[in-house]
Amino acid sequence: MLLAVGSVIVVICTLGGYAAMGGKLYVLWQPFEVVIICGAALGGFVIANSKVVLTRSAKAVGQAAKGTPYTKQSYLDLLSLLYQILKLAKTKGMIAVEPHVEDPHNSPLFQAFPSVMKNHHAVTFLCDYLRLMSLGTEEPHTLEDLMDEEIETHHHENHTVSSAIQTMADSLPALGIVAAVLGIIKTMGSITEPPEVLGKLIGGALVGTFLGVWLSYGFVAPLANSMKGMHEAEGKYYQCIKAALLAHLHGYAPAVSVEFGRKALYSNVRPTFYEVEETTQALPPAA
Repeated sequence: MLLAVGSVIVVICTLGGYAAMGGKLYVLWQPFEVVIICGAALGGFVIANSKVVLTRSAKAVGQAAKGTPYTKQSYLDLLSLLYQILKLAKTKGMIAVEPHVEDPHNSPLFQAFPSVMKNHHAVTFLCDYLRLMSLGTEEPHTLEDLMDEEIETHHHENHTVSSAIQTMADSLPALGIVAAVLGIIKTMGSITEPPEVLGKLIGGALVGTFLGVWLSYGFVAPLANSMKGMHEAEGKYYQCIKAALLAHLHGYAPAVSVEFGRKALYSNVRPTFYEVEETTQALPPAA
């Protein structure tokens, strides 16, 4: 949503300001300049990145268009699920958690929190470590090192996506110059034309420079930064799970373990202590 709003603001302010100065908008309509700049940028993007990065980039663009899924409510759902799981483990042992971990998609415990289930990678992360705990891996420091390694790997994978988009943004101004130079070359072929014709051709050529800079700093670079922000928020989601599980391994009660997870969150999306307490107390008994 914010991506669309921001893009509209960029378009209105840029083109509206140009028109208010007396500029003719039709002069900016240079479709082949767009083909040169965007086509070259897309081609370079494909050359520079693997198929995995290309696929993840497409998904990341779609996610950026929808907006971040990491809201206060989504974290409340996560903390509630963690509370239910840890309470079950505390009262009945890890053996009672195993059926839920082995098949989370058919587990009533997991199904009660659809927002968590939509995050397939996070569910896998949570279930993997609960499975290790049920198999006897109960040394907090060992598990913490393993979690940190996996979170760091996941962060690096996400960084390659935002970095690839940022690299494309950095290339757009130069590609705009390429389009402008090609336009000038075309203009030089009409050097015998009268000034009014040459002026139109030169103006059209210079649109390439404008488009390259405009697309880079007005759209693509902000998109890369938006992706980076979402990836940072996703990292906090994993940190929340990690903190709660490690607190459980240290022997804390479920409510305290969940509080450890809550403290790992950014303040703007962190539920209050009382919101978490009220939500978890209203949950049905875990079975």
